[in-house]
Amino acid sequence: MRTRALWPALAAPGLIWLLLFFLAPMYVVLCIVFGQVDPIFRTPVPTWNPLQWDPTQFTYVLTRIVGADGVFGPALLRTAVYVVAASALCLLIAFPVSYYVARLAGRRKGLLLALLIAPFWISYMMRMFAWVNLLQDDGLVNEVLSFGGLFQPDIDWLTGQPVVVILGLVYGYVPYMILPMYAGLDRLSQPMLEASRDLGADRLSSFWRVTLPLCRPTIVAALLLTCLPMLGDYFTSDMLSASPKTAMVGNLINNSVLSPGQTGQAGAFVMLVFIAALLPMLYYIRVTGRRDEVAT
Repeated sequence: MRTRALWPALAAPGLIWLLLFFLAPMYVVLCIVFGQVDPIFRTPVPTWNPLQWDPTQFTYVLTRIVGADGVFGPALLRTAVYVVAASALCLLIAFPVSYYVARLAGRRKGLLLALLIAPFWISYMMRMFAWVNLLQDDGLVNEVLSFGGLFQPDIDWLTGQPVVVILGLVYGYVPYMILPMYAGLDRLSQPMLEASRDLGADRLSSFWRVTLPLCRPTIVAALLLTCLPMLGDYFTSDMLSASPKTAMVGNLINNSVLSPGQTGQAGAFVMLVFIAALLPMLYYIRVTGRRDEVAT
């Protein structure tokens, strides 16, 4: 009994810390969303009593997502498309790299793992600045496309190109997918993989029927760790586009926060992002729960 109660007791401080610094900020956001706006200074006035909440600001955002007044709808749809496309590209890049480092690298695993961690040593802003320098009109990309000056490529990469924003998201967030995927692949049961080979499965069949199902929770977790920060990202679009044609929901939040009297609308966008992020998180909990049931 003492041992059974020991681990929950050790985990309790961390759980309390996470709940406190998750629930408390979320409640503050709700109080701002359903609060008032100072008529003179245009600053948010939170309403702490839920019985006095006013849904005006939240309904204002909801009624302007679709329909004739749907000014926010394109940015929300654009965010979903960008995040799905960038996450798919991240997965296509991260899975082979992680699989190789975890299962096939041998003695070079430590060196390759250090190289995978290296991008975290450089500021995200500086990495985006590198993209800006590469994609300028006189940058290296146009220089290569011109074949040393033989042609004049008329491509303005930094003026509202969706593909540039998507590739920027991939470049910025693919390390967040590689590391957790490497950790999951590195912990795969080697006896189970060897058993599939002993039963006559070739490499492709063993990968498709054994390796891939075993690492499905790892893939879902890696996608979550990549998608969640992408949903609120505004810096990538600002740096690589700065055009309303590529604005994402993060840009809507940032612009609303900087605009007097629109903080409640920013909170409403935060709530919409939270709801959108909650669905894949629930799916992840379901997947891991089924795996634990099978394991027991």
